[in-house]
Parts: sequence; structure tokens; C-alpha cells
Amino acid sequence: MRKGRFFRLPDAVYGMNQFTVSGRFEARDGWETFQTEIEAENDSVAREYVLSNFGSRHGLKRRQIEIDEVAQ
Repeated sequence: MRKGRFFRLPDAVYGMNQFTVSGRFEARDGWETFQTEIEAENDSVAREYVLSNFGSRHGLKRRQIEIDEVAQ
């Protein structure tokens, strides 16, 4: 095997679950609501993914994002 090559196992092996994360984030004109579906190992991983994704895409700090519910 060459250096730098990785094989990815199917998601079923990792035990990935579908989560629906809903909440709100601070926008210029008040608070905007959101709801997104994410595949993650557990609810805390789904929560961290949402925080990092909104932070990178919208330039928000974690304190500007409020997660109300993480449902499976």
C-alpha cells in the first residue's frame, strides 16, 4: 500500500445515524431559525458538526448559535 492512501468502510460499519438538528442563529436583522439533517455517530457529534459548519460558512461564533433540539 502506498503512503497517503486510505480505504473508507461503509457507513453501516461505523454505526452512523440520521439526526435532525434545529435551532437558531444570530443574523443581522435578528435571529434566524434553521433545521438540518446530519449523519453522525451520536447526538454530540451532530451538535459539534452544526456548530463548526455554521461557523465556517457564515462566520459565526459558537455563542451566536443556539441549538434547541437534536432528534434522531
